[in-house]
Amino acid sequence: MTQTNDNAPMGRIIVITSGKGGVGKTTSAAAISAGLAKQGYKTVVIDFDVGLRNLDMIMGCERRVVFDFINVIQGDAKLKQALIKDKRLENLAVLPTSQTRDKDALTREGVEAVLNELKQDYDYIVCDSPAGIERGAHLAMYFADEAVVVTNPEVSSVRDSDRVLGLLSSKTKRAETEGAEPIKAQVLLTRHDQGRIDKGEMMTVEDVLEILAVPLLGIIPESQAVLRASNTGTPVTLDDPSAAGRAYEDAVARLTGEDVEMRVASDRRPGLLQRMFGRTA
Repeated sequence: MTQTNDNAPMGRIIVITSGKGGVGKTTSAAAISAGLAKQGYKTVVIDFDVGLRNLDMIMGCERRVVFDFINVIQGDAKLKQALIKDKRLENLAVLPTSQTRDKDALTREGVEAVLNELKQDYDYIVCDSPAGIERGAHLAMYFADEAVVVTNPEVSSVRDSDRVLGLLSSKTKRAETEGAEPIKAQVLLTRHDQGRIDKGEMMTVEDVLEILAVPLLGIIPESQAVLRASNTGTPVTLDDPSAAGRAYEDAVARLTGEDVEMRVASDRRPGLLQRMFGRTA
């Protein structure tokens, strides 16, 4: 039986966003939402990527989709009809989106109504944003209280993330409301590979943070566990123990206010020389 967490903030909206596709945003949304639910928080994760629905597959519930986010916005279904309860965690739910509708089906009024209803029942509402700066991405971040900006340690990804951070500070409800606290933005660095960084093929963590100038939420190592978890419809925080899973769990703990040391983990086994001389990569 999952215990509820009495210290949870009421209906906190977190957007998982990025400027560039393919950085692990939906994987991160699934891992973070499952991690929050494991900690005892009532959590719902929403797919905002209309037309390119993937969250339900990564969450392992694609065969259970009957109604979706757009059906609810357009009044064709009640929110409770569209929500899919996770079979592994009783306090986790998924709100899938439509594969067949256009992104214009998302409206600010409709999104706000759904979020307001969810805030009555859930501690955390995780919004899985499409990449980029188009309509779905803007609406995913517009009502957010916090933002997790997912980036790879590559120049193009970091540059696009910097642009997203600009939008978070200027084109959201909190930015437009006088006297409101700004969105709390943090960066989640995915696909970290120390070997490639040492060869100069990827940016260092310090270089990324110098450009983005926001706090670091976590460092997720390059790991086969992430791909395996996605292919089996299991968030990596619910899969077999792995360096990536532990890194996501640490990130979730920081998200909820815990003081957790930043570690750079790896699933790679040390080579012969490293084992002989006790050196780590």
